[in-house]
Amino acid sequence: MPTNRLPILILVMSVVYLFIIPDEPFIFRLFFKLIPMVMIIMYAFRQSDVKNSAAQKFIITGLFFSIIGDGTLHWFMIGLTAFLLGHISYTAGFLTRWKFSWIRLAMVIPIAGYAVFMGMEMTGALSSGGDKALLVPVMLYITVISLMAWSAIMTGNVWAAVGSILFVISDSILAWNMFVSPIANSGELVMSTYYGAQFLIAHSLAAINGKPKRIIW
Repeated sequence: MPTNRLPILILVMSVVYLFIIPDEPFIFRLFFKLIPMVMIIMYAFRQSDVKNSAAQKFIITGLFFSIIGDGTLHWFMIGLTAFLLGHISYTAGFLTRWKFSWIRLAMVIPIAGYAVFMGMEMTGALSSGGDKALLVPVMLYITVISLMAWSAIMTGNVWAAVGSILFVISDSILAWNMFVSPIANSGELVMSTYYGAQFLIAHSLAAINGKPKRIIW
């Protein structure tokens, strides 16, 4: 399959999953949920350089952990752990392509602000909802995904940076809807930003070994 057709197929299958596939039976819907991620992993391999750098290995490993998380998120702690390992893998890959800039470095301030805000909201919601056992893993997850986003920004790779921010948005909507208050159309918002995030992170592999397309700052 030509590489340039894969993004179109990823988009089509994402739309099919979001707006056509019924909620039941669960296994049937789960199958279609995973199809876009399988295609994104295929796309990532085709974007990879033959040199097979450490950055590429870590990022592709992160994609594989993500698809495991997709398949097991119904069992929340298993899915959360898989995504946590995925974000650690992404972070490790992005850190190998660290490119210093004072402006990008300063982005740690709003990201830390986000982490503190979400941490406080989740702490209050989990405590009042009787889910105190989730406090430590959820706080750890917020910390790790925040570091992942910052490390992506520090690469200077626009695709990695935007993808990581979309990931933060997706997980924030998911967490807010689950623990704080309902969000209208949360399922569509979560998965559309999630697929977009994973696609852009996979797409970043095209430039990860060469001169990256930089964020203008």
